[in-house]
Amino acid sequence: MLSRSRLLLCASLACVLAGAATAQPAAPPIPAETRSKLTTAIEADHAQALTRLREWIALPSINAEKLNRQEGAELMQRMLLDAGFDTARIIPTDGAPGVFARLDAGAPTTLAVYFMYDVKQFDPAEWSQPPLEGRIVERDDGKSVLIGRGAINQKGPEATFLTALRAFKATGTPLPVNIVLVAEGEEETGSEHFGQITGDPEVAKALAGSVGVILPVAWQGEDGGVEIHLGAKGVAEIQLVADGARSGRGPGMEIHSMNAARVENPAWRLIKALDTLVADDGVTPTIDGWMDEVRPLSAAQIALIDAGLRPDAEALTKKGLKVQGWVAGEDYRTSLVRLASQPTVNIQGLVSGYTGPGGKTSMPSRAEAKIDFRLVPDMRASEVVAKLRAHLDKRGFTDIEIVPGGIYGPTETPRDSAIVDALVTTVEGAGLPYTVNPRLAGSWPGYRFTDPPVSLPAVFVGIGQGGQMHAPDEWYLIDAKNPKLAGIDRQALFYAEFLFALANTKP
Repeated sequence: MLSRSRLLLCASLACVLAGAATAQPAAPPIPAETRSKLTTAIEADHAQALTRLREWIALPSINAEKLNRQEGAELMQRMLLDAGFDTARIIPTDGAPGVFARLDAGAPTTLAVYFMYDVKQFDPAEWSQPPLEGRIVERDDGKSVLIGRGAINQKGPEATFLTALRAFKATGTPLPVNIVLVAEGEEETGSEHFGQITGDPEVAKALAGSVGVILPVAWQGEDGGVEIHLGAKGVAEIQLVADGARSGRGPGMEIHSMNAARVENPAWRLIKALDTLVADDGVTPTIDGWMDEVRPLSAAQIALIDAGLRPDAEALTKKGLKVQGWVAGEDYRTSLVRLASQPTVNIQGLVSGYTGPGGKTSMPSRAEAKIDFRLVPDMRASEVVAKLRAHLDKRGFTDIEIVPGGIYGPTETPRDSAIVDALVTTVEGAGLPYTVNPRLAGSWPGYRFTDPPVSLPAVFVGIGQGGQMHAPDEWYLIDAKNPKLAGIDRQALFYAEFLFALANTKP
């Protein structure tokens, strides 16, 4: 969840490539005269593009708080129509509404595009700039960045994709492909009702006629490189609760800690339960049956990882993540294989009892843990809660409550799909280094596209940069002194080039 999240958080890796082979400049996929016209239109639209992005950031749609869900969908609808879509319809769900839009260019090829209009929560006190203003900051590293909640995840890249479409509209240039676009407002909470959007008869029919699905991103490395991911891990967000009042194991209210000799502490109860979920290394999942359906990486997938290795990749990755080493002192290649292949059990946060200044000598009545699981093929998202419940019950933790959040499965896309070929063509035409990786370690609800009945290839497309997604001072690259990095004008042109490359790619 580029979270989502939702990414993730593999966006850190995307900002420091795990070894990219330099591409030789190839013939650009876009006619020279058309490229010149679109470039001029994009540059003329630069100031207004920033204004539009700021206006979008100023309206945070936060599904976890049920904030601006309808307003977010309505703004999304207006933005799509303003960018040139023929129709844009709001689709009600049992949660946040979705938006479905069409742009019919009369072309033989149709591309599906996924957008999200929701963002994560934020505390303004933690930010150096107001999180809803989209201020431009000139950094010491020569980057001009826009700071705001949703700047990189995902409003910046999505707004830039719309800037590319506006350039076609402004110049009267026919789009080389038709576009159908599906937007949701629940990605940051697990896309709980996204299936109601993709299952809409009109949406389902439009997707069935598409060659693939893309999600606009801005994950360029410091060397200008691009990572092409042939899939992503799935995710399940779960809350585990030990509640003395509900279960009878522990106090029904906060009590004095002198009773610890005779009353069970819910915090310890939860810790004991959590400890059964992973091995002593704190990484390897040990939930009963958890690894039964895990499909190992193929020789071809491992070869992709090996092909992307280069001497400075590890140092760049450690710097980007601010880590000093890998689990159990493993080497970098092993860490990359583990990153792509292994399911995870992660504790996002633990809450229980008193955390203020000094001591309180009290015992809490309740303890909570927010955890997430990353899933790989062929794990089934539908089995996560049942397996976790059975595992805890077998060990006597029947009192631990499981509160499911958003859950979705992993995705896979064939290397020889048209959208991947078009992306490779576009990256090579731009003379950028790139790698092709088995899967992103982060997650997005792409399984709604890649799984039956839709069964479409899906890939992340874009250049540019950003960072701090889900965190304070989230940022999106506007321009950079480093010529290898793409500012928003070049990013917009890249999307146009991709559309032409896709139109010229045999499905």
